[in-house]
Amino acid sequence: MDETRLRRELREAARAHHPDRARMLARVARGRAAPPGRARHPAPPARVRRRPAGLAVAATVAAVAALGVFGALAVPVLPALRDRPAPPPAATSPAPGPAARATGTLGAASNRWWAQNDLAVTLDGGAAGAVVEIRVARTPGTAATGRWHTRPAEDFTTAVTEEPDALVYRWTLAPGRTLPPGAHTFAAQYAHAEGTRTPSADTYTVVLTAPDGGRTTLRGGFTGSP
Repeated sequence: MDETRLRRELREAARAHHPDRARMLARVARGRAAPPGRARHPAPPARVRRRPAGLAVAATVAAVAALGVFGALAVPVLPALRDRPAPPPAATSPAPGPAARATGTLGAASNRWWAQNDLAVTLDGGAAGAVVEIRVARTPGTAATGRWHTRPAEDFTTAVTEEPDALVYRWTLAPGRTLPPGAHTFAAQYAHAEGTRTPSADTYTVVLTAPDGGRTTLRGGFTGSP
């Protein structure tokens, strides 16, 4: 509201006020009729402090401006803690696999035309699953001639596949069988062109599974010379 409008409304309110003359005369008559022995002390007139219209307008404008400032500075209310999503559960580490180690060597019976790669796998504890793979890198005249292992024949299913760069020998533990603790040997036999062939490019991979599902993977190569 501007100051001009405020002053106009104050003048209209003053014109509309008419004191009650009859009530004022009755009050004077009652004062005269009071007993003479009782002193009357008229109450001091109330002091009315009138605020200039300009100050009232200034106060109103200041209040509106303050509301605007506080509205502009309002900080959004953060959601309650109970409304926040629960943190995800901590990831659990996978179960450890069987403790084991492996060593690959060239068999003692290897010669200038034929060779055997021996893989010794030693387990500290039993395994409920096992896959053993020997890869013989292709060289001139390389051809598979046999394979064997030191476990009972029914414990493993065996296979030999030819790939462009290698002969792959694979032993897979049969369902319901276990590989007990101790040393076990897996051998891959092959022919090759006459001459000295080293197994430096041949590799092995062993995957062992514990009864609780934990896995151990062993990888390496072969050493030795005929």
